[in-house]
Amino acid sequence: MLPPAGTVVFNTVGRTQYGFDVFTVDLHHHLPPPHAATDHRLTDGLSINFNGQFISPQNDVIFVSERTGSPRFYVTRPDNKPQPLLFLPNALFLDRPIFRNGKLYFVSTHDHRDDVFTSWSAVYSSAVEEGAIATVTRLTPIGEVDYSPALSLTGKFLAVASYRSRRWQSNDFRELQTEIVVFPEADPGRRVTVSERGSWPTWSGDSTIFFHKIAEDGWWSIFRVNLTDSDDISVSENSNSPIRVTPPGLHCFTPAAFHDGKRIAVATRRKETGFRHVEIFDTESQMFQRITEDINPTFHHYNPFVSLDSRQLGYHRFRGESTQGESSYPHLDKVLSPVHDLQLLRLNGSFPSFSPDGDFIAFNHSFDVTGGVKIIRSNGSNRWTLLKGRTCFHNAWSPTEKNVIYTSIGPIFESVSKTVQIGRIEFDPAHLTNDREEVPFKLTMLTREETGNNAFPSCSPDGKSVVFRSGRSGNKNLYIVDGVEGEFNGGLRRLTEGPWIDTMPCWSPKGDWIAFSSNRHEPENSEVFGIYLVRPDGSGLRRVEVAKGVEGERERLNHVCFSGDGEWLVFTANLGSVTAEPIGLPNQFQPYGDLYVVKVDGSGLRRLTCNAYENGTPTWHHAELVLCGESDGDDEDWDKLKDRTVNIRHCSIYSSSSDSSATLNQIKDWVTIGSAFKLLGQ
Repeated sequence: MLPPAGTVVFNTVGRTQYGFDVFTVDLHHHLPPPHAATDHRLTDGLSINFNGQFISPQNDVIFVSERTGSPRFYVTRPDNKPQPLLFLPNALFLDRPIFRNGKLYFVSTHDHRDDVFTSWSAVYSSAVEEGAIATVTRLTPIGEVDYSPALSLTGKFLAVASYRSRRWQSNDFRELQTEIVVFPEADPGRRVTVSERGSWPTWSGDSTIFFHKIAEDGWWSIFRVNLTDSDDISVSENSNSPIRVTPPGLHCFTPAAFHDGKRIAVATRRKETGFRHVEIFDTESQMFQRITEDINPTFHHYNPFVSLDSRQLGYHRFRGESTQGESSYPHLDKVLSPVHDLQLLRLNGSFPSFSPDGDFIAFNHSFDVTGGVKIIRSNGSNRWTLLKGRTCFHNAWSPTEKNVIYTSIGPIFESVSKTVQIGRIEFDPAHLTNDREEVPFKLTMLTREETGNNAFPSCSPDGKSVVFRSGRSGNKNLYIVDGVEGEFNGGLRRLTEGPWIDTMPCWSPKGDWIAFSSNRHEPENSEVFGIYLVRPDGSGLRRVEVAKGVEGERERLNHVCFSGDGEWLVFTANLGSVTAEPIGLPNQFQPYGDLYVVKVDGSGLRRLTCNAYENGTPTWHHAELVLCGESDGDDEDWDKLKDRTVNIRHCSIYSSSSDSSATLNQIKDWVTIGSAFKLLGQ
């Protein structure tokens, strides 16, 4: 069997519209309103740039940028062009850099792990010398997982948020159940746990660590632990347990300590605002100084950091539409692939489907009533609206007809009884010209309105039939319908039956199998989904065992799709655990969103994406694509950057806070509309 090849196109929730840059505020000149200072952009407006740290008295900054298709470290001096630093070709993910005394400390997925439900994230160090090949040293013990390193003032000690060697638990995404672990920089094997709960540590001097965790009253709060100032790491005798620093009534997280021991910079969420802001908390006066709310009240601000002289306060945020630099983003964007012959492209949209010759891609740009169905060229240029004024999701281009696309028409994330119909869209491809924005079409419904929720169509290779998921019986199972006449002339056949969820079917290119996601192995649990195969006549049903044994019962595998030769499957999975602390990110469902490939017999499992995002809705084209560039003049119909931390105002999982307003603010900040991809099978 040949290795996987071709092109996988997929969506990443929110990533294409973050437009993050790193900014700084001069605290020496910061005055209260109406004389509020402005922040200064340190990065160059290309791609997204985030999680910076000051590294010199001149306020040079090291930060993370994704301009090369995956996270990489860059260094920039004020008003100078960023320069790359420490390229690690094996690392799909790099984050949280700290540079001190000629060494770089960071989080990386440099060492890949074969076992599932285990994060690849660990803390590493490397000497940084101009012209020298980097030698990377792993500081995290083999078999363990560390996040969010912090270095003490002298560089003597490191603190990390450690997940130890535990397998990822499916409920660990609101707050990772990590410990604060400290070890000497010169002897990383001497690890001491100084707090049994906590994450995102930051040092004040060499003997005080601040960190965040959720307090017993439900508020994210900053805590402090004091250490003895010696070579032997231990908790100070006058501090038997971590001390809460910030008061209840607002959320405080991602702290950055000033080295005067009296102040910490924190990101906050207050009940009266819908935005995350950076403030300075004085631990002696117990007073907050609001910083970013005075400057940019309607932007979220993330992950503050402080200069060595305590005069500069940094953070990253959406850079704004009017900022010079990359003010737009393409329809298709390259992502670094760990598989040599397999190209990965991120789509600005969801549910892509290729035309028969691969020249075009149908997709859904959004899930609101204006979203409809759109088409782009597969080189990333030009975009046309095919169907507008309706909510549509999940598309299937007929393999035999260049002028036919099937889609789901109706509200997304709804019950079995809500009306969603399978629509057949016919149009003339001759109308896909550069001088048009909209394409005339004919729409035919293939399912009856009274049959409830019908969605996720996939067309047979001969173009005659469509398999889809329907809730018409009260359970969501699979049906096959005539691809032209629909069910109105009796062309409907039930494929699966049972009190479970069968969903997201995909017909194989050879026509011999239909792959789908299902919780039939645990029908009472809508949080687990495995991959199943069934023949179009209903025979040969079997499960594709990706995670074996007990681990397989924890799978959440969705959006399955065949390779061009029908020998491989690509899908979205929760198998990779958590790559970065969710609280530091705009989206919080990233454990459900890694892409994997596996052979149809369940062997050859391979991870494709390893980042801090939620990836989903993949499709697979048999050939590699060549993308256009800005120089082609096609960037004019790219989309403008805009802050896309769109908020869902209802979600039962964030209900621990005793204050209903606090719970609402948590939800509004952390959950985006696209993150409900994980719910699509229900």
